[in-house]
Amino acid sequence: MTTSKFQCGGKTYSFHDVRQALSNGAYQRLPYVARVIAENILRHIGRLGVTREQLDTLADPAVRPDTVALPLHVPRVVLPDSSGIPVLMDLAALRSEVVRRGGDPEKIDAGVPIAFMVDHSLQVDAHASADAEAINLAREFERNGERYRFLKWAERAFKGLQVFPPGAGIIHQIHLEQVAAITLLDQAHTPALAFPDFAIGGDSHTPMVNALGVLGWGVGGIEIETVVLGEPYVIPKPEFVGVRLDGTPAAGITATDIVLTLTQRLRAEGVVGAFVEYFGPGAAGLTVPDRATLANMAPDYGATTGFWPVDEQTLAYLRLTGRSDAHVALVEAHARAAGLFRNVSAPDPTYDRVIAVDLASIRRSLAGPGMPHLRQDTAAVAESFRARARKTETGVASAEVPEGAIAIAAITSCTNTSNAHGMVRAGLLAKAAVARGLAPAPWVKTSLAPGSRAVTTYLERAGLLAPLEALGFHVIGYGCTTCGGKSGPLKPVMTQAVERDGRAVAAVLSGNRNFDGRIHRLVGASYLCSPALVVAFALVGHVTIDIDRDAIAADPSGEPVFLRDLWPDDAQVDDIVRAAVTPDVFVSTATPSPLVQSSWERIEAQRGLRFEWDRASSYIVEPPFFAYRPGGFATQEHVEGARVLGVFGDGLTTDHISPGGEIPADSPSGQYLQSLGIAPSAFNSYIGRRGNHEVMMRGTFAHVRTRNRMAGEREGWWTKIFPEGDIVTVFEAATRYAQRNIPLIVLGGRDFGTGSSRDWAAKGPALLGVQAVMARSFERIHRSNLIGVGILPLLFAAGDSVDTLGLDGSEEFIFDGLAAGVAERSPIAVTTRRPDGAEMSFAVHADIRSQAEADLLRRGGMFQAALERMAAAPAEGSSILSLSS
Repeated sequence: MTTSKFQCGGKTYSFHDVRQALSNGAYQRLPYVARVIAENILRHIGRLGVTREQLDTLADPAVRPDTVALPLHVPRVVLPDSSGIPVLMDLAALRSEVVRRGGDPEKIDAGVPIAFMVDHSLQVDAHASADAEAINLAREFERNGERYRFLKWAERAFKGLQVFPPGAGIIHQIHLEQVAAITLLDQAHTPALAFPDFAIGGDSHTPMVNALGVLGWGVGGIEIETVVLGEPYVIPKPEFVGVRLDGTPAAGITATDIVLTLTQRLRAEGVVGAFVEYFGPGAAGLTVPDRATLANMAPDYGATTGFWPVDEQTLAYLRLTGRSDAHVALVEAHARAAGLFRNVSAPDPTYDRVIAVDLASIRRSLAGPGMPHLRQDTAAVAESFRARARKTETGVASAEVPEGAIAIAAITSCTNTSNAHGMVRAGLLAKAAVARGLAPAPWVKTSLAPGSRAVTTYLERAGLLAPLEALGFHVIGYGCTTCGGKSGPLKPVMTQAVERDGRAVAAVLSGNRNFDGRIHRLVGASYLCSPALVVAFALVGHVTIDIDRDAIAADPSGEPVFLRDLWPDDAQVDDIVRAAVTPDVFVSTATPSPLVQSSWERIEAQRGLRFEWDRASSYIVEPPFFAYRPGGFATQEHVEGARVLGVFGDGLTTDHISPGGEIPADSPSGQYLQSLGIAPSAFNSYIGRRGNHEVMMRGTFAHVRTRNRMAGEREGWWTKIFPEGDIVTVFEAATRYAQRNIPLIVLGGRDFGTGSSRDWAAKGPALLGVQAVMARSFERIHRSNLIGVGILPLLFAAGDSVDTLGLDGSEEFIFDGLAAGVAERSPIAVTTRRPDGAEMSFAVHADIRSQAEADLLRRGGMFQAALERMAAAPAEGSSILSLSS
């Protein structure tokens, strides 16, 4: 018997007590995040594949990471529309397939509750005006009408699906402020069973909820579907890395400065795939919004989590955001009873590794010009831009557009707009700038896209929204905009400077992603920084400045104005946050605005269990994955004649594989849409077109900044086809190879598939015929997504790489021992044959972490596995594909 009881509010609750299952010493050594995993395993022992041995191996420090698989049962899912609509479309397609096979579509349902936020479709078309929000919202509904009609159908058709409509806010901020429960209850037990909250999300930055002591991380849409369709979510035993925070940040240092420094440090330390947990003397003083900033960027420093145990700060945040007294009491009572509450006096857990960070050493920071971990001191930014510009710039500076001109200054992204101290600091800096008579440079496109309506409310209450608006930072809507590539058009003078004059321009944003080409196709350098620095740089108008030392502007009297003249005092920020950010702010903004609600309610949609696909649609097209049959490298011992579709360097992002921003008119996807009679002005974005596999196939490896070595210096959607040796589009090459029944592979470097949890970065290659990716290492989510669609991830042996082996993509590949390599993790022999007949041999290994992954590959991926399970289900009675009981 491993259950214990506790009292709260006059009621008795039970919980699975891991301390009874383990010796108390073993439990005390476990990191808090491992305690949550241990409880999940203990609670489900006896279910298929869950054993007591797995609990013991998790707690045994002698069992090394990645050596055992841990099956977890996820109680809920969170989804943005960008990855969520494809998930729901796949479920709808499975229902259609069930009907075609004579089955009951009602048997296919969402097996766990899904919180669905429509937050990735907003684009910054209108800005710097009082009506920007209304204009952008109207255009969003206009562009995405078909997608939203499908979503309205799904909301009625699937049980447990809760939709937050467009304009409600950004998924991770709403998750933190409204959705996360910290303690969940199973009322089917008597007494009710309490257990720790746990969610996986279809967006990389899901770990933001770790700030509340909630276990959660981002996975691909394909992995989401395995959970929704009833499969356990299997992870290898992770490495538990403790990040010890010492000291106190210096005056004026923001949470953004801390997270950019940590992102640089932890990337260098190599925490990819690790479960990071924060502890130490410096941790207790950080508020939940500060913690959320650090947890949000876990994928950017490579970790699966950035976990903070439940403590007094957690309870304070729950009260602040309007959770009931009864629920706060339940969270505290359960966490204390179950050993999940961190007391300041408690001994530190034992970690596999500890990384110490002195908060007092952190300086004002930016990250760029092209990756989140490229932290820069303010003094180094100018040269970092110049180094980037020297590679691309063909024009010269002018009075109209100076060197390093800033095209975009955006206060955006849940990472920082969830932090009241950061937003109030930005408002106070704007207020001081307005008082000095300053204004942004005329070529800068300014915008403010908060992650929730609570932000606007407390800024307005504090009298800080007006000065932000005076500088052009009007609210343009509530959603993920600039850091997701939905920046909208630049000002005409900047478009002309880049396209006609060959100038390099920059962006500054308070986001979490700044990969090359992501923010805007015309922006050559992008920098992440705090919201207040975004405002300051907008006043400067260019990045070729040491913003800490140089004057940022001159006031109307000609007096120089320095950053130190505008930067708010910490005590002033604290006072305003205490006065303006109160529970009623969050309670009053928890429901959509009347404008949003009326727009959503006007949408008319189908009804019924089965979605009626419209063959004329260019947005919502029935996905082909249940008819798709992967080539099956994992089931064959010998394959020969494979060709290379692309050769890529280190750090190829999922953006490069499957872009999310605008669709260029001359790209394969743009050409396809025009062939349907759709004008470029109506293309929408790749994210908006994710319901059309024809667009997404053509968009695969088609980002404007993708560099395929097979195409020489040419960027974009190009490759070389063999044996002809012609430069063609990736889509054309894949089509021609498919006609010849030639299997395809892709070659890469380190961290293949870093970035967003983009399922189309796996789905697209699969539909193009890619059957294996060979790289030096894979980013965690992308590797899992590849397996989910039946693509075999292969690792070069230590010391081998595309460069050391001299591979250029002209070779034919022969593989021996594939099936054994998947089943037994044995070496797979590779022989390459060049056009001149020269041969070379080397070995690779399948990057598989569990038996479940090997089984999934042998079955052809998640879609084929779902069909197998459907076929195995009894003709009558409940379907094993549904967990909806």
